Amino acid sequence: MTVDIPAAALPIELQRFEAEMRRHDSACWAFDIARARTLIESVAAGQSPEGWIEALLSNMVVVEANANAVHLFGSYAGRRRMLGQSILGFWPREGWPILADLIVTAVTSHPRPHTRKLRMKSLVLRQTLFTARMCDHPDLADIMLLAVTADPVDERSFWALRVSEARYNNLIHHLPFAFLEVDSRAQADIFDDMRRKGLRNVEAYLDTNPTDILRACEIVRITDVNESAVQLFGARDASELIGPVDPLFSASPETAKRVMIHHFEGHRSYSEVIKLWTLDGRLLDVSLSVTYPTRPEQLDITLIMLEDITERLRTEAQLRQLQSDYTRAARISMLGELASSIAHEVNQPLSAILTYAETSLRWLSRDDANLEKVAQLTTRISDSARRAAEIVQRIRGMTARHVPRTVSLDLNEIVDEALHFVRHETETRSIALTVRLGRELPKICGDRVQLQQVIVNLLINAVQAIQSTGSPCGAIRLATDLDERGAVTFTIRDDGPGIAEADMSRLFQSFFTTKDEGMGIGLAICHSIIVAHGGTIGASSEPDGGARFWFSLPASR
Repeated sequence: MTVDIPAAALPIELQRFEAEMRRHDSACWAFDIARARTLIESVAAGQSPEGWIEALLSNMVVVEANANAVHLFGSYAGRRRMLGQSILGFWPREGWPILADLIVTAVTSHPRPHTRKLRMKSLVLRQTLFTARMCDHPDLADIMLLAVTADPVDERSFWALRVSEARYNNLIHHLPFAFLEVDSRAQADIFDDMRRKGLRNVEAYLDTNPTDILRACEIVRITDVNESAVQLFGARDASELIGPVDPLFSASPETAKRVMIHHFEGHRSYSEVIKLWTLDGRLLDVSLSVTYPTRPEQLDITLIMLEDITERLRTEAQLRQLQSDYTRAARISMLGELASSIAHEVNQPLSAILTYAETSLRWLSRDDANLEKVAQLTTRISDSARRAAEIVQRIRGMTARHVPRTVSLDLNEIVDEALHFVRHETETRSIALTVRLGRELPKICGDRVQLQQVIVNLLINAVQAIQSTGSPCGAIRLATDLDERGAVTFTIRDDGPGIAEADMSRLFQSFFTTKDEGMGIGLAICHSIIVAHGGTIGASSEPDGGARFWFSLPASR
């Protein structure tokens, strides 16, 4: 597109116009409006055909531009490529109505220049002032001069911004996560009003004014979504999701309150896992992440990211169930190794019950029945039965399928309970058992049955290690204490053959064993339980022979 204009007159007119602006950083343009004059006159007369704005601007031809105009609006195109082109290729779309209205007004008010201060949504300019007038030179009757005077936000141009925005949109719309753009300006205005009233504890306020949460969910609106969001919600297209944000929180209404609280308190982001109802009736587990805008950023862009983690949570639940079954199977296997000890433990109170009952019958059969003696024997029967019941209860606790319960525990009590399972094993093998329990140890948090399982397993390993040496006797020393970091520790030492250096790195791996009939799951289970409790476990060979196992657990706060 070429335009015939006097070569010398136009630069002079543009320089005079720049001087009128009294700002050296004004972006100044010169346009030929000859092709658009008829349409301009029609619009000025009140006849605005459909699509007139784009039609008018497409016929506005750039004939000159100063360096600031090239930087802001031309950028990569450069001055030479801008000349002779329609302004549509350079002016931001959101400013088209402003520019078209300004052109019509400037033409109809000639020779008086027309100035308008307009607020245009822009990431590049703020406090934008537009000034337009027709040239006074008789040879430039169809040339309009336009100045854009504003404080730039940074050094970016509209061209660079459009490239960056296109890259951003391409990235967002093709990510595998659902993204929602939310206009939160209305909520920001509410927050400002609350602060002016002196409100500081927004959580307490929302607890007593829950209707404000519902109102916020209605006025805060989703303005754009990517394709992944359309698929996540089961929508036909993006338009079904544009609107109030309240459907996002229909299954998790408390989340809306927490999102508002974090926004009010000035946090940059907030995340949690929520339930989400989709448009096609599915209930999903979703990871929600909100990124809040803060001044002086654009307050109409709050980003919400949603990731469907339904399958992941289901898989994790199945994995936890498998781990629970695996741990339970290990406990049952361990109790199988203690069958003789368990039988002995149960037989002791049963034998006592039988003896006391027979003695009671003999006393009762006498002519001078001693009822006081019978009462004493009956009390002993009751005590022995209670002891047998406690033994059975301990065994049932070790074999039962249960969900781990984290409670406050005394490690010394757990050690004492675990010793009941192996007492017969140590006594029948003449193993000297030394127990030193630390005094006034802080409580720990954990599952009682699982921690019992760890200690019993370590005790059985120590007994079997001593037995493997063929020695008629041996010694096991165990202790509880508090380490220098404030963690509660359990240590067990035996005088067995120790641990080979080559086996040390594989000791806690699943299915590794040095026993001929071992399964190799005991120490692996111990490791997983201690790690799950936030602790550490280790082993070493003692310099004077034997092995040392230990674990530490954080003290309960």
